[in-house]
Amino acid sequence: MGSVPIIELKDVVFEYDGERVLDGINLSIRDKEFVTFLGPSGCGKTTTLRIIGGFMNAKSGEVYFDGKECSSVPPHKRNINTVFQKYALFPHLNVFENVAFGLKVKKMPNDEIKKRVSKMLELVNLKGFDKRKVNQLSGGQQQRVAIARALVNYPKVLLLDEPLGALDLKLRKEMQLELKKIQQSLDITFIYVTHDQEEALTMSDTVVVMKDGVIQQIGTPQDIYNEPKNAFVADFIGESNIIDAIMVKDFLVRFQGCDFTCVDKGFAPMQPVDVVIRPEDIKLSPAIMGMKTGIVESVVFKGVHYEISVDCDGYHYIVHSTAKQEVGDRVGLSVDPADIHIMQRLFADDKNTVYGEVTGENTVEFCGFSFERENLSLPEGTRVQLTIYPQDIEVVSEDIADSKAYLESLVYKGKHNELIVWMAERQWLIHSQIDEQVATDIGIKFDFDKIEITPVLTDEEVADSEK
Repeated sequence: MGSVPIIELKDVVFEYDGERVLDGINLSIRDKEFVTFLGPSGCGKTTTLRIIGGFMNAKSGEVYFDGKECSSVPPHKRNINTVFQKYALFPHLNVFENVAFGLKVKKMPNDEIKKRVSKMLELVNLKGFDKRKVNQLSGGQQQRVAIARALVNYPKVLLLDEPLGALDLKLRKEMQLELKKIQQSLDITFIYVTHDQEEALTMSDTVVVMKDGVIQQIGTPQDIYNEPKNAFVADFIGESNIIDAIMVKDFLVRFQGCDFTCVDKGFAPMQPVDVVIRPEDIKLSPAIMGMKTGIVESVVFKGVHYEISVDCDGYHYIVHSTAKQEVGDRVGLSVDPADIHIMQRLFADDKNTVYGEVTGENTVEFCGFSFERENLSLPEGTRVQLTIYPQDIEVVSEDIADSKAYLESLVYKGKHNELIVWMAERQWLIHSQIDEQVATDIGIKFDFDKIEITPVLTDEEVADSEK
């Protein structure tokens, strides 16, 4: 694999209808690398791919190809080809003619066309299919034709926009291995877009995890899986047990009321963090031998292991084990220090802190909302700090909601779902038992009686208090 960046994106911003789709993307892709953009629908991965291909222009930022700025270079003048989910084959042409189409447009000699097409058809396991009509081919064969047509021009970079999405599961798994083999045999750069974590982990040299137009993490499949940067990445890449915790000190973390040795350091003493433990890293034992104990809630056979749900004092852990358990069994749970992964929390203090103002007798306004509090005893015009705990914001139907909010992410924390929503020009943290669809609007309702109100001191008052 080469070390020279073949593609570079610098501070790339893209907006659609006034909404920011890409928010300052910075990315360097090495020559001969298999890179996958991974993320949920609407995260910006396809937009990034199209900007690289020249099909879209960024609002701002720069795109480099082989060290040269290429933002204004049209797609047909970039040494890049694209394979889309809809293969866009010509139904009136046979397989050979479809693959040869681009070479004929370039007026290449017939002998060279025949040589190149034959080589590509052999590469994608379609030798002997050259005379077939494309409507006589299976979905997997049509996909191979589309790949051969894109590769026959010998591009330096091949862009693949969810090309396996239309295939059934078995064929998709076969084509994952096939694509990796093709990329390695041709020694060119593949940039692949998918929302399927298995595809990303199976094929990639590097995975770029995206959410809401922002890159969350870049790394090898092993890095992304074993050392996720945040709860979103951990939840999106494979199954995870994600738990609210406190980093007591270096190498010691507290969750569920117990202290556990870990291998992480560099956090502030008593800093709130997220703990990630993969299901395969939890070991089951007789209850008396476990670090924690719990009751088996459910057991599902998954072929190579059992997926076991264990209720541990109200927290629900998912465990992957080859040893079958019975529902109702009391079991012990243990985990090695190296398998307890510590991550920064987006809301480090686990609460929403906003500012408002006393606007009348016993009335407070904040972020476009207003509520009354008896015996407030603060004069009109007083600026106040409001503390709103995540469990005091309820997800409700929109007809009874205080406001509508956009759900950016949802992560199960063993005891509740942790929701991050966008509302009133800022992010809010919510704890809820309700499971909602990410990237949709939801209704939310405040428990105004539980909002903590603290007057904000003026500069003069701060100075007086320090005397």
